[in-house]
Amino acid sequence: MWAHFDLLLQATLETSMMVFFAGGASILMGIPLGVFIFLTRRNQFLSNRVLYSILNIIINIGRSIPFIILMVSITPFTRWLVGSSIGTIASLVPLALSTIPFIARMTENALIDVPDSLIETAKSMGGSSYQIVIKVLLPESLPTLISGMTLAIVTLVGYTAMSGTLGGGGLGSIAINYGYQRFDVVIMLETVCILIVMVQLIQWCGDRLSLFFAHR
Repeated sequence: MWAHFDLLLQATLETSMMVFFAGGASILMGIPLGVFIFLTRRNQFLSNRVLYSILNIIINIGRSIPFIILMVSITPFTRWLVGSSIGTIASLVPLALSTIPFIARMTENALIDVPDSLIETAKSMGGSSYQIVIKVLLPESLPTLISGMTLAIVTLVGYTAMSGTLGGGGLGSIAINYGYQRFDVVIMLETVCILIVMVQLIQWCGDRLSLFFAHR
């Protein structure tokens, strides 16, 4: 019984670590990328139709590749980067790469929704492009950004489960190796319940944060 508990606890910690680090890396890279794409749109500070088109295509391609296919296709890159293509650490690479395009697109859409009047007012007061991004665009779009990041992290939880089918560790690995291959329905249901609780907790925290900043 205790061995069973320890197994699920270890897998839960591995899944939590993957979500935390892959989600953090995705946010740190995805939001700046989304801001830059927004700034290269037509009539924006760094308007560049060619550059915007190239970045737009890259993000669309990244969003269209199924996670399982991405994880398999970048195996050589993952092995070169972290020294292995299996395990929890190795899973962080495809997890982050699969989430960055979603966060970048979500960031761009959130910034588009900021009223043009606020941007024009900031310009008339002599604000630089950097100041407008930091003091106007990002604060005004923060509730939407938080909601989008919450959705991305919830999706990431599902991706971690899929990574377990290819030796990624975590709850997905337990569900496959013990639940499916050994026909242990109980442990399969336990892993599903833990994933549901994780998703509910993440969604609840995201909703509370979004409402908090929306009412400020």
